[in-house]
Amino acid sequence: MISDQKSGKGARVIATGGLMLATLMVALDSTIANVALPHVQGSLSAAQDQITWVLTSYIVGTALMTPLSGWLSLKLGRKPLFLISIAGFVGISMLCGMATSLPEMVLFRFLQGIAGAAMMPLSQAAILDMWPPPVIPQVMAIWSAVAMVAPIMGPTLGGFLTENLSWRWVFYINLPVGALSFAMTYLALERDRGGRERPFDWVGFLALVFFTGGVQLMADRGPALDWFDAYEIWLYAALAACGAYVFVVQTVTSKHPFFHLALFRDRNYLSSVGFVVFLSGLLLSTTALLPSFMQNLMGYSAMQSGMAMMPRGVGSLISFTVAPFIAARIGPRRTIMLGLVVTAVALWRMSQFDLSMDARPIETAGLLLGLGQGLAFNPLTVLAFATLGIDHRTEAAVFSNMFRTLGGSLGIAALQAAYIQQSATAHERLAAGVVSADPVIRWSMPQILDGAISGLEAINGEVSRQASMMAYDTVFAWMGVGTVLIVPLVLTMRAARTQGEKLQEIHVE
Repeated sequence: MISDQKSGKGARVIATGGLMLATLMVALDSTIANVALPHVQGSLSAAQDQITWVLTSYIVGTALMTPLSGWLSLKLGRKPLFLISIAGFVGISMLCGMATSLPEMVLFRFLQGIAGAAMMPLSQAAILDMWPPPVIPQVMAIWSAVAMVAPIMGPTLGGFLTENLSWRWVFYINLPVGALSFAMTYLALERDRGGRERPFDWVGFLALVFFTGGVQLMADRGPALDWFDAYEIWLYAALAACGAYVFVVQTVTSKHPFFHLALFRDRNYLSSVGFVVFLSGLLLSTTALLPSFMQNLMGYSAMQSGMAMMPRGVGSLISFTVAPFIAARIGPRRTIMLGLVVTAVALWRMSQFDLSMDARPIETAGLLLGLGQGLAFNPLTVLAFATLGIDHRTEAAVFSNMFRTLGGSLGIAALQAAYIQQSATAHERLAAGVVSADPVIRWSMPQILDGAISGLEAINGEVSRQASMMAYDTVFAWMGVGTVLIVPLVLTMRAARTQGEKLQEIHVE
């Protein structure tokens, strides 16, 4: 809420702008460094298996800090914690850009994840409290657009900065954005005094840290270690399972659990968390799959693949703009269903990709995927908080953002594993059909008749390309089926008024 002296619309707009800039900065950093990794690896003289810790350390830092941010916001106050987070994130970003060795970079990225973990959930909760219910769908549409489009555009911006300046500017770019966000938030957002926390639940917190940390490390390290063939992955899985068990028991039995029980009694909120996990895993994974598809199979450069993904961001911006008006006309549940249908159509079109196509099918499918994504996420954000009390918004935002991150990590890991498995299966099937007596082989590759190595390599290379294409198509098809299967979960959500609060008029058929 804006204080009496700053309660005008102008102050709210400024504060909202500052909060959204911080969200943009953090969301961009989740993907902007990915395309710069080869350059970072060469600059810091890191091995291939070591450089991935530049990404892993950031994820682990975020996973450890996100659960704690809700309690800290009550203890210190939302505004002070937010300003500390911005300042810390920008300062550590500068250190990342100046890193001269891999250990320095890994440490700074870990601290960067800790510093930025609180910004996205706190900005969401602050905006919900700041604006009156009738305009919350429109304001949250903008916030959601920033949160969802930024990771999509991150690789494009990262590729541009890396190719035209250097990989260090991937981190230096946070300075102007963070400085402007800090100034706007400091001037316009009301300062709350804090000191409202309940007793700290160390058992619940540590259990949650073990759970989130174990899941993140398992998802990040699994593909490189061939999953459960490695004892390291079994260790992470055991930590996550034990953490989840202790957290559930502690939450149910403790007088003051780490997260208030009201969150888990709210049907809308629990359904929304389920959607967040699924959609984050389903849709954010395409951000990881499509660049590798375009660069490894289609021969695109990093910049070309980024440009081909831009229509998806455009589609998201369009749908986030119109989603509140569509929801007002047909209801939020039907809007979510419409978004899921459009998403399924986009994924079906992606399952028809082939090696002879140009960029047009990728751009068209991306546009549809962005449209569906926005139509589903915007009313989902509004419904998630429709039946929760105001006092629980910060905790609810923290919990849902934590599971959004986990869902994205698990989705990317699972779909990459599915791609590898499908590629191997398709390669074996195609290779079995390649025989020297085939007239096509005899005509196109006469070297094979003499056992020439070049001919064998050429055939194997083409078989591998076709097998990879088939694997991508299969994975995209599975994603489309999964999108359709989750539609019934929409029926569990409802709109309601709680505690006499006049909420947004949402007509749910």
